[in-house]
Amino acid sequence: MKWLETGFYYKDSLFTIIGLEISYDAGRVMEILYNLQEPVSTLLRAHLYFDFVFMAGAYGGIACLCMMARYKTRRAWLRNLLLALACLQLAAWGCDIRENLFLLNWLSAKTDISSTFTTYHLVVIIKWCLAISGALLSIPLSLWKRKNGTEKSVF
Repeated sequence: MKWLETGFYYKDSLFTIIGLEISYDAGRVMEILYNLQEPVSTLLRAHLYFDFVFMAGAYGGIACLCMMARYKTRRAWLRNLLLALACLQLAAWGCDIRENLFLLNWLSAKTDISSTFTTYHLVVIIKWCLAISGALLSIPLSLWKRKNGTEKSVF
């Protein structure tokens, strides 16, 4: 979905979804969202709506990777952790949905976001922590193979 971001311009400067999520403060987010030209605003809305579809595959894929890694693992604590991370992808998905709803609401309502911005950042941080931890733990374990090409039980 990065290809859509190539059109995200505000005052002749490119802005990013990651910037809106993490690095911009509330004032900068309000400045960008409330002063966008209509084509850019429409493109941002399209990106956010398209993200709702993309989310199902992303978080479902991470959950599947966690379960694949769980299948290859013998240690009970690691199997339990991978199961928990697979289930927590539903929470990450919920956080991503809530994040998009925040942005869509702010685009439409154009109200002061100072009171909800901390909650927004918390939702974004939870989403990224759950998704990244699930992916970073499960991908190497899912790909683990013996030297002769057969799968190897990890740990």
